Amino acid sequence: MSKPVILAEKPSQAKAYASAFTIKDRTKTHIEINPCEIFKDGAIITWAIGHLIELQSPSDYDEKYKRWSLSNLPIVPPNFIYKVSADKKSHYAEVAKLLKATNTIIIGTDIDREGEAIARLIINHAKADNKIIKRLWINSLEEDEIRKGFANLKDGKDTYNLFIEAQSRQMADWIIGMNFSPLYTLLLQKKGFEGSLSVGRVQTPTVYLIYQRQKEIENFVPKKFYEIEGNFIAANGSYKGKAKIKSDKKEEVQELLLKNSIGEKNEGIVKSVSKKEKRTKSPKLHALSTLQATANKNWRYSPADVLKLVQGLYEKKLVSYPRTDTQVITDSEFTYLLNNVTSLQKLAKTSFEVASTEPNKRYVDGKNVAEHYAIIPTKNIPSESTINGLTEQERNLYFEILHTTLAMFHSDYVYEETKILTGVNELEFETTGNTEKSLGWKELFKNTSQSADEDKKEDTQALPVLKNNERVLAVVKLKEGVTTSPKPYTEGQLIGMMKTCGKSVEDTEDMEILKEVEGLGTEATRSNIIEAIKRQEYIDVKKNIVHVTKKGEILCESVEGTLLASPSMTAKWELYLKKIGEGKASQQQFVKQTTSFVEKMIQDVPGKLSVESISTAIKESKEENHLCKCPVCQKGHIVEKKNNFSCNESCNFSLPKTLLKKKISVTAIKSLCEKNKTAKIKGFESKSGKKFDAILELDEQKKIKFSFN
Repeated sequence: MSKPVILAEKPSQAKAYASAFTIKDRTKTHIEINPCEIFKDGAIITWAIGHLIELQSPSDYDEKYKRWSLSNLPIVPPNFIYKVSADKKSHYAEVAKLLKATNTIIIGTDIDREGEAIARLIINHAKADNKIIKRLWINSLEEDEIRKGFANLKDGKDTYNLFIEAQSRQMADWIIGMNFSPLYTLLLQKKGFEGSLSVGRVQTPTVYLIYQRQKEIENFVPKKFYEIEGNFIAANGSYKGKAKIKSDKKEEVQELLLKNSIGEKNEGIVKSVSKKEKRTKSPKLHALSTLQATANKNWRYSPADVLKLVQGLYEKKLVSYPRTDTQVITDSEFTYLLNNVTSLQKLAKTSFEVASTEPNKRYVDGKNVAEHYAIIPTKNIPSESTINGLTEQERNLYFEILHTTLAMFHSDYVYEETKILTGVNELEFETTGNTEKSLGWKELFKNTSQSADEDKKEDTQALPVLKNNERVLAVVKLKEGVTTSPKPYTEGQLIGMMKTCGKSVEDTEDMEILKEVEGLGTEATRSNIIEAIKRQEYIDVKKNIVHVTKKGEILCESVEGTLLASPSMTAKWELYLKKIGEGKASQQQFVKQTTSFVEKMIQDVPGKLSVESISTAIKESKEENHLCKCPVCQKGHIVEKKNNFSCNESCNFSLPKTLLKKKISVTAIKSLCEKNKTAKIKGFESKSGKKFDAILELDEQKKIKFSFN
């Protein structure tokens, strides 16, 4: 086949590529495009469905690994072997057939290490790696950008190391997960733990950081402090100020008042009034993490939902590539935005004079755009009907990106800062207030909070007009305050916590490494990690506030003091992976070091799990998870598991978590086990789709039946 085969990551991406050309034929597994200037003989576009190829599981190497056993650890295969995902074999067969038949393969998956791995693993497994391989490298799915990208393909060799980086990460994560998950689970089960633990290179230190914050809050002891506050009444109005003292010793503050002969009511004098114009520049453009943080703050969207939504906007060709950690663009993007600024203003239903037509390095810096630039609107200005066709969530995100981009062209937010120094006898009081002079870019954010990096509270005390040496009535009081505990993380703050966890590291070298790799995970993976630790029930999110569960506490108590709890270890691995991607480090050496680490931990961990707090956490977890006595054996307790509620003894009794598309509550399960029936439950759905209400009962054989009485 002389036609090149383009391998996209998913069907929607393939469809977007095809829209830039004329289509000759379309099947379930590929799209054929007609000959054109770029593809003289036409081309075939096919696609993966995420990861078609995955690493073999331990039991694929040896049957003995089907059951977890401490005697089988460590599990490290001499050579890692890949297999086709079980549910994707038929699709893979068709893709492989196309790859084998062509002379030229164009990798068109996402432009990051995971995208590279998805494509290379398929090509290698199909034994098509001897073909000519080219790489499409674009940040936008607009038709002209797609055509431009295909006309300027990279050589496949240029991005091959990204695959080696991703493969190294896969191998290391496999070694960590397949060894530490059974190691900790089996050792803790000996102590009475009833569940199983999943231990991961990135997810475990992430849970531990949340746990640390939770412990800080639990162990926080509020302390009183004392200040001196003055309420001043002048000819043109009143204002407040504070003396330069804050002490936890009440006597010290009282002594200062006595020393300056200050009673409750005094005469004060305005010693100085200084005014200074201040300016705040518009927020930086959005990276994925800042968009996730802002969307969570404004609308409580989870980071995973934001990624999914903005990916959808990208596939609709409305915004640029979303999995970016960059907050700047190149001169090329700035030019097209400047040329379209009037249309973008019209879309945002706003109008303002462009403050500058010259690129500002705060937003435009091509030297700092390695692979992806910031998330911005594309040249494809949507019509009103297109906007109306978006979901409310998509509209919110699109306009957040649009407003943040337009803010780059707007004037600064301008305010006047006024500082007043008021003297009462020999004691001085400071007062600060701001007067808004020009909203500037802030007018674009009237209905939402500003972007995450601009979220700073300003003292907005309204101040009267005052003159130097003006005499005022001063009502002075000793004010008692109490220190407040740290606040728990919101779900949106977890992304920032993962990026900046270096702040919690004392070692200077480790801190620098964490800064270089930007903390835990990558821009593309952090939301998936958060979803994983939610799914594994290590954390719980209620009303957007994150809590560590008892299971999460057991995990954290168990890994405390080890490198598994340390963001520094993960960061050092990411740094090494980055060097592999740059061709400056060895995959073989990385896997070898990971294996050595695992072997040492297998020796050390058993001795570290004798801590009293772990036994306490396991006991509390069991008590919390015991919903009620088993109605069959009367010995065991009903516990909630991943897919059902079941007896924790050898008895096989279990109840479903979902029945006819209706989730069964813990309350209903307790009632069913203790009273053999529930209250009426609304919302069951029959196979025909008909909704109905019913009471659940247990019959004599302890099987569920429906009752309509």
